[in-house]
Amino acid sequence: MKLKRSLIACTLALAALNPALAQSAEGHPDWPGPGQLFAGTCYQPVDRTLEQVKRDVALMKQSGFKVVRVGDLSWDYFEPTEGKFEFTHFDAVMNEMQAAGIKVILDIPGIPAPMWLHHKYPGVDIVNQAGTRLAPAERYMDNIGDPDYRRLARRMADTLTKRYAKHPALLAVGYDNEIGNGYISYSEGDRKRFVEWLKKRYGSIDALNKAWATQRWSRRIGTWDEVRLPYADGPGPAERYLDLRRFWSDITIATLDDLEAVRRKNTPDKPTLSNYWSWSGRKGFDFHGSYRQHTTYGAMGFYAGDPINGGWEAALIKAGMTTPTWFNEFTAGGPGHYGSKGWSRMWSHFVLLMGGQAALAWTFNSHLGGEEQVLMGLLDHDDRPSWKLAEWARIASDYAKLEKLGFPRKVEPKVAIAYSFDNVAAHSANGPANSSRDYLKTHYQKQALGAFEPLLKDNIDVAVIKLSYEDLSRYRLIVLPGMYLLDKASTEAVRKFVADGGTVIMTAQSAKVNDNNLWHATPLPGGLTDVFGLRTNEFGQAAGTLKIGDEEVKSTIEHYEVLEPSTAEVLSRFSNFDGTPPAITVNRFGKGRAIYLATPAQPQLMKPLLRSLYASLGLEPGPKTPDGVFARVVEGRTLYVNTNWSPVEVPISGAMKGVLGGQRWEGSLKLEALGVELLEPQN
Repeated sequence: MKLKRSLIACTLALAALNPALAQSAEGHPDWPGPGQLFAGTCYQPVDRTLEQVKRDVALMKQSGFKVVRVGDLSWDYFEPTEGKFEFTHFDAVMNEMQAAGIKVILDIPGIPAPMWLHHKYPGVDIVNQAGTRLAPAERYMDNIGDPDYRRLARRMADTLTKRYAKHPALLAVGYDNEIGNGYISYSEGDRKRFVEWLKKRYGSIDALNKAWATQRWSRRIGTWDEVRLPYADGPGPAERYLDLRRFWSDITIATLDDLEAVRRKNTPDKPTLSNYWSWSGRKGFDFHGSYRQHTTYGAMGFYAGDPINGGWEAALIKAGMTTPTWFNEFTAGGPGHYGSKGWSRMWSHFVLLMGGQAALAWTFNSHLGGEEQVLMGLLDHDDRPSWKLAEWARIASDYAKLEKLGFPRKVEPKVAIAYSFDNVAAHSANGPANSSRDYLKTHYQKQALGAFEPLLKDNIDVAVIKLSYEDLSRYRLIVLPGMYLLDKASTEAVRKFVADGGTVIMTAQSAKVNDNNLWHATPLPGGLTDVFGLRTNEFGQAAGTLKIGDEEVKSTIEHYEVLEPSTAEVLSRFSNFDGTPPAITVNRFGKGRAIYLATPAQPQLMKPLLRSLYASLGLEPGPKTPDGVFARVVEGRTLYVNTNWSPVEVPISGAMKGVLGGQRWEGSLKLEALGVELLEPQN
């Protein structure tokens, strides 16, 4: 009961920040919280007969699945022609799920739009930056900013949610599979909408000209009609490109707001579980600055290739949420054409370490045709159950054991890594890092992973957050890795966090540009020179060697900044540069401290630096594990996950019993390749 009350308290605290969330989170006291895990699958009944559906559902039940995700990618299944809805077949699907005791996440299928919609409303077609109208050749080719699209998507959502709002199988609602991975469009309608967006943002042509630095190289804009959509691929000034990305982000968020309004109206007692792809390089959107408007639980498609990138994406989608994470699409089999045994099971436990609550295999049936033809599901192409179904039945069995033992685990990170959509856009190839300015930056994600990797390997929980969107008092340490664009609100948030007693680490190439992607005309880091007690205006192109504690380490990135401390204390110097310039400094500011690293974030540098801070910050690393093995302690038991393709021996203290395997271990735990185990003290 204490855990349940805690979850409700967290939910209400978030609701107080946003009235929309109050409606979405307050009304479902029976929503699964602590003590429930979910194994299941994604299911697309569009080309399954009712007899096949019945056999499929029977296999799902037999395998111990608790939940399925349906409806995504299926707009014309529900609305084959404009205004004519067909639900007979899907009614039967929902009833079969209910009879089997399987809950349903119903995805509103706003993407892709049906062919009839493209034919009748050509504004929904994508127009590329060369001005060519493109046929919807793949599922992401819908212009979601088109008014007809938004109107019809709202109607689809309204009709679908009204029909199934009271169905006993309905668990949650999702929005527009992988929204964020669409294409940017360049139609005249898009240009006009962009102009209106600019008018609201800047108010006047003079303000726009100043923000876009149009005095440079004869780029001054005289009237709004002269404004063109900046190119996403190709030449163009950085300032305009950033606004292009912001514009499309706002359109995506507005589309989600449309759907969330429908959900609040028709299914206020059901939460949102949307399969987001906010960091997609095609378009993306500012999920970290908007999630309270349109989601209850973080959810995503999880197709990890390695634990560092997989862990990073899991942290990205969790953001600052206190609720557990759902992995609505999940790698079913692993690398290779058909898959690798043990791969899915290993990752299903890895996500539990990251605060996950559910894993849904993609997908139940193998694909006979379409854009993912020959994709292997849990059933083979002739409908025979493959070994994958047996593995997922084992995952369901594991989850049934673990949910009684403190899972999903409550994740309360004390360390955060700064992230922002604007900063990622500012780092784009079309932005500041072109031609002669290339040496000024290392891609944000490379730096972020450089900071994240040592923390993950030390088995420490990490939040990935937008600084201006969260309550930073929850954290003791915040890392700003390559935050090239640190906007005014985030700058002030950092200042307050440090003044109030927090510790920050900023790395090279941070706080260089303002909110408009223009370089600061003041000493760098922009707006924070007093907080860090230094300025840094010069750059060098060489790999530095420095000492952190007793460890001598070398940068593998040939960029560094020349630091000019004022009130900052030098903690480390480069030993291979003339004059041994400062490599790491610390400045006391208010009650806290601000640390500056003169190189981009890299694991071999960040590891000793972070470890030198743990004791003073009261941070406890998790269990010590060999490389590639990750672990967390949950209610006195320890879950170990071996992500290696070879067996590993893990040192343990005393005698332990494996909850999943049933074996007794003393002194060490032997994990098979891709093996997992939950150890509890042996009485």
